[in-house]
Amino acid sequence: MDETTPIWNWAYTLEILPVLAKATLVTIEATIISFVIAAVLGLVLAILRMSGAVVGWLASAFVELVRSTPLLIQIFFIFFVLPRFGITLDAFTAGIIALSLHYGCYCSEVYRAGLEAVPRGQWEACIALNLSSWNTFKNIILPQAIPPIVPALGNYLVALFKDTPLLSAIAVLELVQTAKILGSENFRYTEPMTIVGAIFLVLSLVSSAGIRWLERRLNRRSVR
Repeated sequence: MDETTPIWNWAYTLEILPVLAKATLVTIEATIISFVIAAVLGLVLAILRMSGAVVGWLASAFVELVRSTPLLIQIFFIFFVLPRFGITLDAFTAGIIALSLHYGCYCSEVYRAGLEAVPRGQWEACIALNLSSWNTFKNIILPQAIPPIVPALGNYLVALFKDTPLLSAIAVLELVQTAKILGSENFRYTEPMTIVGAIFLVLSLVSSAGIRWLERRLNRRSVR
């Protein structure tokens, strides 16, 4: 860049904004789908880990395996290695599965801590009232376990959102990959990378504010 080239080009900025907006939708879509699956998977894994010796050990081993290996390796494994076993996935689907499995295992630890924090007397009281295990878990135990773990789940939502750029490694056209392509076209990286950073900052702050609002709402409801 010579001295006559402006540091910031507003015409170029307006030109690339629609492209980055489209990539933002891809990033948001990947985040929401992955987190919904991770939240459900995490609850299932937490229940399995508390169910019995063999099932609990297998679920714990799976969780530790996933948590102890890098997310990028998991993305590569699902996208590049599974086709050798006859399982071929497109890049977006492979990325969703990797993010969901990775964060599902972290969420399982959060759920497990929340469920184990509910006093054992709650289970015993429900047994005395002749409530089924399913009704006890769904209507008594889970509603008490959820409010305290919302902040931790929210942290993982924001972390997952910030990890979506790893999908660029398998050519998913999310925000960072799109910004890199735009920058490489005319060697102007200042505008696209700055805009991408601002988008991540704004969406992370909005997500954090939403999580705090949900936490306050659940806490007020639990007090009642």
